[in-house]
Amino acid sequence: MDQALAVKPPERLHLTLMLALTFSTGLVDAVGYLGLDRVFTGNMTGNVVILGMGLLGADDLPVVGPVIALLCFMLGATVAGRVLRPIAAGWTIHSTWLFTAVAAIILALTVMTAVVGDMPQTLQYIVTGALGFAMGMQAGTARHIAVKDVTTVVVTSTLTGLAADSVLGGDKKQPWRRRAAAVLLIGLGALCGAAALHVHIALGLGIAAAITLTVAVVGHVRRDTVDDADDASPTAPDTAPPTAP
Repeated sequence: MDQALAVKPPERLHLTLMLALTFSTGLVDAVGYLGLDRVFTGNMTGNVVILGMGLLGADDLPVVGPVIALLCFMLGATVAGRVLRPIAAGWTIHSTWLFTAVAAIILALTVMTAVVGDMPQTLQYIVTGALGFAMGMQAGTARHIAVKDVTTVVVTSTLTGLAADSVLGGDKKQPWRRRAAAVLLIGLGALCGAAALHVHIALGLGIAAAITLTVAVVGHVRRDTVDDADDASPTAPDTAPPTAP
């Protein structure tokens, strides 16, 4: 039994890693909304709403930025889906490379924003598109890893389940800890992102890049550990031992 538990896929680790990315999304969305002209780069529901209101000129809300973020997010998710389509659900070497690519994009944007300083509108659109692409790729990869209730980019469905399955709702058993953690962490990430903007826009992006890269490395190392343990585990013989005459 102990050996079977030792080689069991690390669902708890995957949950922890996806929650870390949820916090990172809060950081990135705070940077996008407060530092890039009120545009979300992870929460596409918010962008759709902003776009709908912006088309009528409500409160001078942006239109171009949300459109760029939406299209680039979908492109990033498409890339992740294409790469992972023939792969079984769970963490694979493809997941590692995709998360590493996300970290690399955010890190490149960190350096760019640190060097440029005040960004003209065109450069803001470039940063918005690149972040949207990265967040789409992250969401598509997280979807393939399939940690229940943790998409890393949105918590609306998580909040719905938390309330509907509560004692006051459906009174059903539910994984309330992970659901509450996802909601809390994306909010905490947004709080930290807003605080980081008081220093520099690059700070929040740099923290998000570091978190994403750490997730990629830890997930990859633990994947190899599990695979090695599985390969080393004894297997049943193909044929039964001969019996005495």
